[in-house]
Amino acid sequence: MRAVEITAFGAADVLRLGERPKPQAGEGELLIRVSASGINRPDVLQRLGHYAPPPGATDLPGLEVAGVVESGDAAALLRAGLQVGDRVCALVAGGGYAEWCVAPVEQCLPVPAGLSDIEAASLPETFFTVWSNVFDRGRLQAGETLLVQGGTSGIGVTAIQLARAMGATVIVTAGSDEKCAACLALGAHHAINYKTQDFVEEAKRITAGKGVDVVLDMVAGDYVAREVECLAEDGRLVIIAVQGGVKSAFNAGLVLRRRLTITGSTLRPRPVAFKGAIARALREHVWPLIAAGTVRPVIYRTFAAADAAQAHALMESNQHTGKIVLTWSS
Repeated sequence: MRAVEITAFGAADVLRLGERPKPQAGEGELLIRVSASGINRPDVLQRLGHYAPPPGATDLPGLEVAGVVESGDAAALLRAGLQVGDRVCALVAGGGYAEWCVAPVEQCLPVPAGLSDIEAASLPETFFTVWSNVFDRGRLQAGETLLVQGGTSGIGVTAIQLARAMGATVIVTAGSDEKCAACLALGAHHAINYKTQDFVEEAKRITAGKGVDVVLDMVAGDYVAREVECLAEDGRLVIIAVQGGVKSAFNAGLVLRRRLTITGSTLRPRPVAFKGAIARALREHVWPLIAAGTVRPVIYRTFAAADAAQAHALMESNQHTGKIVLTWSS
């Protein structure tokens, strides 16, 4: 089968289309004939040599796919209400940049009504991540305020829509007035241009001095100290990436006085059962919102799989709003 390989660690042009054996589904798994593969920031980190696949996972990049179930564990398919020929999207630990991909049945979801495979392929990584971190770890509730760092990223556009749909007030940061406008169009209540405005002061102003209840942070580094400053009492800071560095210094006194929680997670190495629980929550709470059009995928651009290097270069340029997707044709 055709697959996009990382031929060496380095710039985007190390991605090349190669040939790999077609994988076989094992116990609890199914085989998907892939029509579209979502691109995510961890794919770029893996290509750079900064994010190794978990033990036992393929070296091929790609964490989310959509396509048709070709075969699989019959008992597991039955339990999941799936069958051969169904259109599904799936979260995987690797191997998504290929014509066929094996996925745990528990991590597969039916393509929501009305969506194309391209749109469906853009869902799993960001929706699993946002649900797990904003709603499970961050415990965001209706009536609370969420601050999203990087509102036009794949994670950002998902967090905006889900948080608003669940009744929260959404504040985002973005790096230009145009990106701020895009976030507002997606449903954010407030957008802060972090290059011209201080997000701490703006968050305090918007909340009349109270602060925000939850921060979703993909930066870390020196952002953590500033995020601690803008959290409300009993606020929660959830770190899901460290693009600004792994070391942070912050005012621990504020953590004590305001009873703050600083937490974080990475989804890729978590066990199938953990991800399966997220899938079931998404199917119950979020898939109906997508089918109703309340929440929608945001696709910035698609590339043929052979042009994966161009797709990665676009992601690294940070010019996009929403998701970048690879397509596979017969």
